[in-house]
Amino acid sequence: MQIFSTPSRIIITCHKWLSAVLAKEVTELGFKVIRIFQTGVELEGTVTDCIRLNLNLRTASQVMYSLKVFECNNPDELYKNLVSIEWEKIIEPTGYFSVTSNVFHPTIQTNLFANLRVKDAVVDRMREQTGNRPSTGSELTGAVVYLFWKHEEAEIFLDTSGETLAKHGYRKLPGKAPMLEALAAATILSTKWNQQAPFVNPMCGSGTLAIEAALIATNRRPGLLREQYAFMHLKGYDISVYLQEKKRLEEQVKVVEGLQIIATDISSQAIAVTKLNAAAAGVETFLEYEVIDFEKTSIPPSLNGVIMFNPEYGERLGDEVELNSTYTRLGDFLKNSCKGYLGYVFTGNLDLAKKIRLKPSRRIEFYNATIDCRLLEYELYAGTKRIDKQPATKE
Repeated sequence: MQIFSTPSRIIITCHKWLSAVLAKEVTELGFKVIRIFQTGVELEGTVTDCIRLNLNLRTASQVMYSLKVFECNNPDELYKNLVSIEWEKIIEPTGYFSVTSNVFHPTIQTNLFANLRVKDAVVDRMREQTGNRPSTGSELTGAVVYLFWKHEEAEIFLDTSGETLAKHGYRKLPGKAPMLEALAAATILSTKWNQQAPFVNPMCGSGTLAIEAALIATNRRPGLLREQYAFMHLKGYDISVYLQEKKRLEEQVKVVEGLQIIATDISSQAIAVTKLNAAAAGVETFLEYEVIDFEKTSIPPSLNGVIMFNPEYGERLGDEVELNSTYTRLGDFLKNSCKGYLGYVFTGNLDLAKKIRLKPSRRIEFYNATIDCRLLEYELYAGTKRIDKQPATKE
């Protein structure tokens, strides 16, 4: 099988409820999305296409290339189907690979056993065909084989990503309860920010939202910050294809004149962490930093600006009783100091969100780990909301 030139089913996974944003990203890259589901999208392409997807996508977790779909009722059938695949044309006989899986079948009590059967099939086939066998382990530093087995149907994939794409590689210090980079990017891409007007992020924590905003506005793709992918360890990999795509990413970086991205926090340590992470991402010069309470954040005059909060919401940090006053102050600040802006609050506590005392114009569903969250949008009019009346029509 010539995986770098043979089209097959590609599944791109993501965290729950990011798939709509992911599908838009994939479409903008020129691919046709066949199916969207809660934790990913489906399309068709080659492993060469997977290289481009890996380097460009901000909201994805893994890019999976399908090798085979088959009926499977027990571990022996799993082995039988997998040992027939021409692994010697996919993985170097003296290379290294690992196996990951999601299995939902009564004959499998632990995924580790399913992983072992996959490894046995690959190694036995390679030894029979080449006289050599690759090394295996749990570290995702080589080729990665992924098994999805639910009920009577199984599918074996090449995970072309390896380590998750959801972490963009710049966060040297995470801070307290940080937002995952892919989630931060998805929330920003779900706003109405035009990527030129000011982006203000009080309570910035470790700076993930502000940094992702700078990366998005200047079109810096995650592939510029990462050097290791699982596709690099597949047989037939042509490094020139990767380098060409990397060069394209560098050429696509934009200069946005007058871009203002403001990150403030009451903690000097949080601002220090934000500066460190922004430097690692290559966007430290695009951010303005200030150690200050959020209510004293300077808001540049704008009719298109965005102000975005990711406050504590009492699940993992802070006390909900104490946070009541924080959310009330947050609402007052939005109403009194941010006129002309679009305000966004990401929270996992809708009871606390009521303390903002503003009516959201949109509620966008997300998950932060296992916490059901909402991105609330508030239209903060500079004056009286104008309603354009349509002229009366004559009957």
